[in-house]
Amino acid sequence: MPNILEVDHLVKKYGDFEAVKGISFSVEEGEVFGLLGPNGAGKTQTISMLTGVIPPTSGTARIGGYDIRTQMDQVKRLNGLVPQDLALYPTLSARANLNFFGRIYGLRGRELKERVEDVLRIVALTDRADQAIEKYSGGMKRRINIAAGLLHQPKLLFLDEPTVGVDPQSRNHIFESVMRLNRERGMSIVYTSHYMEEVELLCNRAAIIDEGEIIALDAIKNLIAMLGGGVIHVGLQQVDDALLAQLSALPAVKRATLAPRPAPPLLRLRSGQAPAEGQEAEVSEIAPAPSCTIVKIEAEHSQQALLNMISFFSQRDIPIASLEILEPNLESVFLHLTGKKLRE
Repeated sequence: MPNILEVDHLVKKYGDFEAVKGISFSVEEGEVFGLLGPNGAGKTQTISMLTGVIPPTSGTARIGGYDIRTQMDQVKRLNGLVPQDLALYPTLSARANLNFFGRIYGLRGRELKERVEDVLRIVALTDRADQAIEKYSGGMKRRINIAAGLLHQPKLLFLDEPTVGVDPQSRNHIFESVMRLNRERGMSIVYTSHYMEEVELLCNRAAIIDEGEIIALDAIKNLIAMLGGGVIHVGLQQVDDALLAQLSALPAVKRATLAPRPAPPLLRLRSGQAPAEGQEAEVSEIAPAPSCTIVKIEAEHSQQALLNMISFFSQRDIPIASLEILEPNLESVFLHLTGKKLRE
């Protein structure tokens, strides 16, 4: 498939602070592409440059073949933007808001009326269209915000954190709308979020962005496969190179290294004893133990590696201060790459 979006070494600086550090990626026509990262990672800055809200410091991007630095008028005809902040008039009804925004896009008469009814159906709010926005729930306001971004039938839609602060019902409506737009209308979508489960559910591929840089970019299944057989974090009171070498040599363990920085331990063995073959370790939640050192065990087979590791510590009377088994998802991939939680 041809690319609807091509980003080429895009940079945004504010004085000496570099918010976006020369990122490059592309989005195919008809693709739902995720930008996954914590708050402040550079996601909104990137979207703002691609939609003409702010100019890039250097680098560029092409949308539908048009350059964002020299052909923004053509770019804006192809783009739709649903920002984090609500852009609605609270005392007007949803229908009146959409009529207003539709006229800004140059829509009139029958075409405007049909477009308004169409986007109301997409966000499932036709029956509430004549109520004032100020009477809507936060989730309903976000759905109308999405409807406003769809009025001119964009080929590429940017959704910037569209589910922040919404109720579960509205969140599900937003998911359904995104999938319907992509499936039934072939709309290309760039979806930014710091909720990894949303990106896993909705997106074909994703870029993980942190501190203004893309640190991984691939199909969702390939990103998750980076964990291989799994990752285990174990907290120990004392760690040296000899111990790391011994752990790395255990069967079903690929390597043992120090975690990039201490991660909050989540689990502790209840019995303190190694589980029998074929049984899972019995664990319970504990508070973080700040004095322990976190060792990252990259496993070929996480369950077998866990059994071998616990047996190793038990035989040598090495106490385990904490234990965390990373589930195979994008949250774990982010922790694996950066040593910090996605929503820290």
